[in-house]
This record gives sequence, C-alpha cells and structure tokens, in this order.
Amino acid sequence: MADFPSKVTTETSSPHSQSSQQGGNSLQRLATNVTTTMDRSFIRSIPAILMVVEIVLGLLQWALIASAPYTLLPAYGWVMFVAVTLWILTTILFFMILFGAQQKLTSVPWPLTVMVYFAGATVFYLTAFLANAASVRPFYYTMFYGQMAAAAFFGAVVTLAYGASAFISYLTWKGDGGNAATNTVPT
Repeated sequence: MADFPSKVTTETSSPHSQSSQQGGNSLQRLATNVTTTMDRSFIRSIPAILMVVEIVLGLLQWALIASAPYTLLPAYGWVMFVAVTLWILTTILFFMILFGAQQKLTSVPWPLTVMVYFAGATVFYLTAFLANAASVRPFYYTMFYGQMAAAAFFGAVVTLAYGASAFISYLTWKGDGGNAATNTVPT
C-alpha cells in the first residue's frame, strides 16, 4: 500500500495566496491587478497625450480664474462652469478609457460617443475662451489683468487641444485610423 501523509489539506489555492490573505503581499497584488487592467498602449497614444494636456492646462486655466474676482463679471461664471465641468468629464473619460471601460460596456458606441463629446467640448471651450478673452481689460482690474490674460491664453490652448481630439476621434469613428500604406497586403 502507498504511504499517505499524516496531514492532508484540501486547500485548492497556492501557498502564496495564504500569505497575501494575511497581509503579506496584498499591496503588491493590488498593484499588479491595477497594472494588468490598464491599457498601456493608450497611455502612449496621441489621444491620451491630448487628454493629459486638456486636463493639466484646463486645471491651470480654472485655477487662474478662480484666484481672481471672477464673480464681478458674469462672463467668467460661464468660463468657470465650462472649465470645471469639462475638466471633471475629461478626467473621468480618461480613466474610463485607461481602464478599459469600452471592453466592459460594449453596448455604448464608443467611437461615436467620444467624437460627440470632444466636438461638444470644443464648441463649449471656444465660447468660454471667447468670453474670457473679450472680458480681459488692461485697466479695469489691473491687479488681476495678468491672471485673466494667462487664463485666456490657456483657454485658447485647451480649445485647440479639444479640437485636435475631436478631429482624431472623428478619424477613429470614420474608419480604422490607418492609411493606405498600412492597409495594403504585399503580394
């Protein structure tokens, strides 16, 4: 007869999982799970770089406006609303794409949704930029003139970034994003 061990365990998991349940490598496993669900190719893409530019410069724009007396001119209320709202929505969209929400929510037409979002954001940011630029007066609030002028400049840059994102998302929605040279098969 075969010799059986004196202690038999019916554990089906690996010995490493027991140490992680006790707090051994739980942080390392969490970091591994997060990095495996991230789309690393998205981070290196032009749409992701544009979204980071929109997030960083949009934050800078609304921080410049918020640090000045923006309540004195009604136009700056619209600029603040657009800047803060689109900053929040772009940040959410960035993380949704980064963590692969388009694979989990397959019923949403993602290329069309992203294109409509960026086209709308471009229009909203263009109106906010024009309101901001038209409201900058050099002798009206001399103490905050530089801040409002800088906010108008960053508003123009963010508008261009949203416009570029809208164009790239239009190309993605329209087709596969490739060109004729990449689609040809050598014979």
